[in-house]
Amino acid sequence: MVVLKTETTQGSWSDKLRGIARWWSEFKIQTRLMATATLVVSIIMSGLTFWAVNTIQTNAHLNDTRYGRDLGLLLAADVAPLVAKGDTAAVAEFSRKFYERSASIRYILYADPDGEIYYGLPYSAPQVESALTLRRRIQLPETYHASQEPLVRQHQTPNGLVADVFVPLTFNGENLGVVALGINPNPTLIASANLTRDLTIAVFVSLWIMVILGGVFNALTITQPIKELVQGVKNIAAGNFKQRINLPFGGELGELITSFNDMAERLASYEAQNIEELQAEKAKLDTLVSTIADGAILLDTDMRIILVNPTAQRLFNWEGMNVIGQNALDCFPAPVCEKLTCPLYKASRGESEGGEFRVTLQEPSSRSVRILLTTVMDVQREKPKGIAITIQDITREVELNEAKAQLISNVSHELRTPLFNIKSIIETIQEYGSSLSEKEQQEFLETANHETDRLTRLVNDFLDISRLESGRPYQFGSVQMAQVIDQIMRTYQLNAANKSITLTAEVENPLPPVWGNYDLLIGALTNLVGNALKFTPENGRVTIRAYVWHPSSDPEQERVRIEVADTGMGIAPEDQPRVFERFFRVENRVHTLEGTGLGLAIVQDIIHKHNTQIHLISELGVGSTFWFDLAIDESALVDNPDGRAETALPPA
Repeated sequence: MVVLKTETTQGSWSDKLRGIARWWSEFKIQTRLMATATLVVSIIMSGLTFWAVNTIQTNAHLNDTRYGRDLGLLLAADVAPLVAKGDTAAVAEFSRKFYERSASIRYILYADPDGEIYYGLPYSAPQVESALTLRRRIQLPETYHASQEPLVRQHQTPNGLVADVFVPLTFNGENLGVVALGINPNPTLIASANLTRDLTIAVFVSLWIMVILGGVFNALTITQPIKELVQGVKNIAAGNFKQRINLPFGGELGELITSFNDMAERLASYEAQNIEELQAEKAKLDTLVSTIADGAILLDTDMRIILVNPTAQRLFNWEGMNVIGQNALDCFPAPVCEKLTCPLYKASRGESEGGEFRVTLQEPSSRSVRILLTTVMDVQREKPKGIAITIQDITREVELNEAKAQLISNVSHELRTPLFNIKSIIETIQEYGSSLSEKEQQEFLETANHETDRLTRLVNDFLDISRLESGRPYQFGSVQMAQVIDQIMRTYQLNAANKSITLTAEVENPLPPVWGNYDLLIGALTNLVGNALKFTPENGRVTIRAYVWHPSSDPEQERVRIEVADTGMGIAPEDQPRVFERFFRVENRVHTLEGTGLGLAIVQDIIHKHNTQIHLISELGVGSTFWFDLAIDESALVDNPDGRAETALPPA
């Protein structure tokens, strides 16, 4: 019988647990989250309450201990001379006053060195002589000795925790016994602890009441109409356009129910009368699909193509082909078939919801595409009805990622090398400075200065690119190109001389002013001349030319042409189309010269801001020439016989 009862009890507990699990599973995820959050907050509040109460009680115990110890020392110091004299009446009188003036003292006991209590408050009356010789002993702790400091301990009573303070009575080195005080706990701190506990319990109960009320409100005002709406939507999806919802709700729910009923009425009207409008909507949808920027393909469960837009036809080179009704795997390019065969079969069987794939296509041109597969399910989401394929051309994105990687590589290399060299030079000077000759020190400093210039150029290039792309407006006005060229000559004359390169300027005089920005034109010529000097060997020549040029398309329209020519190594024909790209460096081919690949890109941006183009002609082993044309500022021309401004180079 006992065994049967135990098994029955276990079975009932299992049923209860399964019932609780079913009950919990019926809740919506919002309800579960709300209940879980409430439980967590309740546990945290309970823990904080326990910690706060415990902290308050601990502080109260420490304060009671300190307070009782100080009172005991004060009392012992005052009564010790009286006890030494044997004046028990004075001891009793003083103790009574001391006891009455302090509400925190629960008792005062006096005992002789043997522990015999001879007076106590509130237990003895000082008027009775026999009260001074009570036949009771005080229970001292085993570790207590008359010579040690006051001893404090605590014990629990029905009225709360009491601190016992034992203070030795000594006078002139003589042990007179002990005085014991009982200190009541601090009522304010206890009240604070009780208040904290009560508030936390109130918050805990309030939280759960709010959750329960919120759940009831949710069930009464939101859940029921939402369930009705969900069922109504399912009926509409199943083709029952007579479905209506009649619930007396106002506000947003009322508007939603009204909108649902209006939708059902319109659908019923469409079903009966507006088949042509539905077909028109389908035509609009087909038009939308055909005009979207991404490629779109729709397959049935047998992987036959039932819809394809022009973008997909162009990406897969299907233009001029009729692929509707054909198996997609027979039409896809080989790289696409290799990637999508297995995922397509899984999606057609409903074993997966789709996926994302990246493929590189070679025809009709090399490009990278991202292909997204999405399984189209039926209304009940039980069986697959087809497969939607989206093709996105990510060639530009891949190129940008490659450019970013190239940028990181270039910057890390360009920064690391000069920084390492500067650090090495500094460490060498620091370690061997006293033993280095003046010439060696000068060489080290020149090298460090050179490396610092490299870092400055790199930072300046990035700042120039950033400013040019920021879209900030530049002030354009009349610019004397002769002055711009003269400043460039002064800047690079010494650099050219150090490399044994002849730097010359051929400026037509007079040269009319141009419409432009002085600082931007300085930046453009700085990069062009700097590049020319970098790629020109010793005994070479770099020439800056500026002259008036008449376009063949409009001989009457004059422009100022600026040329920078060098006798350097030249640029290969296959590299010339890319020299204005960012981070492209001709020295990538030879790996001998430093640079960031930003100089010519900066020049091109500056020239574009002047509404003109930069051109290049180059031959390997012969040299390169860069040129661009600038509009003449007619408003700044000074009247003279030939109609041009009289300009000259400023004095050196």
